[in-house]
Amino acid sequence: MTLFVALIAFVVGAGLVGWLATRGYLQTLLEAEGAQPETVATAPAPVVTPAPPAQLSQFATVEGRLAMIEDRMSRIDLQTNAAAGNAGRAEGLLIAFAARRMVDRGEPLGHVADQLRLRFMNAQPRAVQTVVDFAANPVTIDGLSARLEALSPDLTTNTANQSLWERTRREIRSLFVVRRDSAALANPTARIERARLMLTARRMDSAIGEVQRLPGAAAADTWIADARRYEAVQKALDLLETTAMLEPNKLQDSTGQAVDQPSPLAPAAPTPEPESEPAPEATEGA
Repeated sequence: MTLFVALIAFVVGAGLVGWLATRGYLQTLLEAEGAQPETVATAPAPVVTPAPPAQLSQFATVEGRLAMIEDRMSRIDLQTNAAAGNAGRAEGLLIAFAARRMVDRGEPLGHVADQLRLRFMNAQPRAVQTVVDFAANPVTIDGLSARLEALSPDLTTNTANQSLWERTRREIRSLFVVRRDSAALANPTARIERARLMLTARRMDSAIGEVQRLPGAAAADTWIADARRYEAVQKALDLLETTAMLEPNKLQDSTGQAVDQPSPLAPAAPTPEPESEPAPEATEGA
């Protein structure tokens, strides 16, 4: 039975192939089947662009961040140096102010003297020494005014070389004197009053000048010397305050380090003008 079915299938297949051959379909099928591998082989392959590696992208990102961090750190360093320099100047100015207050009150400097030496000795040694020496033997405006008042009787007259008769005549004449306005200004009492006003205004030069014009100025030698000392220490304190604000190189901070940061109050350096090129010489026959 199985052999019979197989024989039938073979006969049917042979008949189908014969029929396809007689109709021309068999040749067409064979050509189409042979051309399919050739078409697949010659088809262009798609172009794929390789993507950049992930590690290179990450490396570029880290490098950019490091550059930004370095730039930011450099700017922070500049700002820190500027802040430290300005702080050193401000501290020096406060020390000079404290020294002035103690000098005006006639108080000893104490630790302020050490700070003056530390911060200003390299820049203004004479001014520092003037302040320290004055504080060891202080003089105040109130003290000078009181001493001037006590010296007034000796300053208004010069009785060093006068006899008793001359002094008596002078006293009698002084009881009946008519003075003009210009003479009143030269009166010893008026000069003493002006000197006292000059002391209150801290115009030491004017106060000393008035006392020196008095008839008994020789009695005020010690007073004049102390007034000049007070004037000198005030000028020294002015110089220290100016140094704290404007000194470019020699000012020091609390640790003894130089304050290199330029002062914000210092005038800007003038910009040099570009040199003009010499005009070309005219050639003959031009």
